[in-house]
Amino acid sequence: MRAKKSFGQHFLINQNAAQQIVDALDMDLGISNVLEIGPGKGVLTQYLLEKDINLKVVEADRDMVAHLNNEFPQLSEDIIFLDFLKLKMSKVFEEKPFLLIGNYPYNISSQIIFKMLKYKELVPQMVGMFQREVAERIVAPHGSKTYGVISVLVQAFYTGKVILKVSPGSFSPPPKVQSAVIKLERKENQELGCDERLFRRVVKAGFNQRRKMLRNSLKTLITDPDILDNKIFNQRPEQLSLEHFIELTLLIEENTHTHES
Repeated sequence: MRAKKSFGQHFLINQNAAQQIVDALDMDLGISNVLEIGPGKGVLTQYLLEKDINLKVVEADRDMVAHLNNEFPQLSEDIIFLDFLKLKMSKVFEEKPFLLIGNYPYNISSQIIFKMLKYKELVPQMVGMFQREVAERIVAPHGSKTYGVISVLVQAFYTGKVILKVSPGSFSPPPKVQSAVIKLERKENQELGCDERLFRRVVKAGFNQRRKMLRNSLKTLITDPDILDNKIFNQRPEQLSLEHFIELTLLIEENTHTHES
């Protein structure tokens, strides 16, 4: 069972790390549905099956599906043979909430996070292995060099932390990068207090030209230039906290409405 580059596969072989990842899931949330992304040979799956949960796994590699069927026959009805990015997440557990876990393929890990955000009302918690650089970017505080679009959009709805750092030797084949496991827990209050779609546009446009002041990068979203007198527009995106981005969105929202009326 060789790892395939096309699937971005690096199989975790460190059993201790695998057990720690699975144990990081909070089973006391009263949610028994768990979806594992990219189980591969089943290093996490074996420990997940020891728990009293309703487990489903989604795997895009035909050979791995055959291997999982062979290794874990009790799981055969719950293996979804599909690219996770094409999966309708609401259908997996019939619109009921579930926990997300996986040793994520690094080539699509950011896309996995953005997809999770789309279905955030169904996913109260996520534990996953990422390239360390990506993991740190997701939980980065404002003001840091790694703070960016993914940091703000995730932190708008989840609190996150790195719970484990994993060296290349824990995988076969070893990746050329360091790895880290993060845990995200959904905030109780998911109301931003501003238009969510506009908020996403503001964050993305701001970081699209991260070295420029916001007065330049957000020009296309502003209808009345008088709004630029507000000193928030003299800052660069990484200087803004989540609260500031919400404040900025409200300003732009108000500016558009005022201009329209």
